[in-house]
Amino acid sequence: MAIKKIRIFGDPVLREKASEVKKIDDKIVNLINDLTDTMRNAKGAGLAANQIGVLKRVAVIDIGEGLIKLINPKIIKKNGEIEEIEGCLSFYSLNSPINRAEKVTIITKNLEGEEVKIEAEGLLARAIQHEIDHLNGILIIDNALDEEKRKMVMELNKLKVQNGEEKF
Repeated sequence: MAIKKIRIFGDPVLREKASEVKKIDDKIVNLINDLTDTMRNAKGAGLAANQIGVLKRVAVIDIGEGLIKLINPKIIKKNGEIEEIEGCLSFYSLNSPINRAEKVTIITKNLEGEEVKIEAEGLLARAIQHEIDHLNGILIIDNALDEEKRKMVMELNKLKVQNGEEKF
């Protein structure tokens, strides 16, 4: 079990775009295992590689229906729109209402390097969009309404002070 430190808002790696995985090898398998262990330890529903400081297009999701491994995921279709409360492990699990597509279709690779198509709706669609955003350097605060952004920054500053860290 390899539990890694989850990077917190303010860490520059969270704003960087992850690079495409060219070869699925033991390093990628180990990365997926580290992501899975770290996500489950933090009781999260998903985790992207840059959240543990690795700039590769890899993420894992488990909303209670089994582990989904994403390698080079791309959204190819979005349908509908819904606003729901969303949280993020890189934001001390703070929540905010976020608009997302209600349904998505993605193409990703499996561990054998084969292209797989996934159609998702509801919580799974939301989790997929959230993790792909991470891989593109986009955070939930970027998708929050202006008033929600202000609330999140105020709350994050309180938490940073409590943890002995510098404010934003």
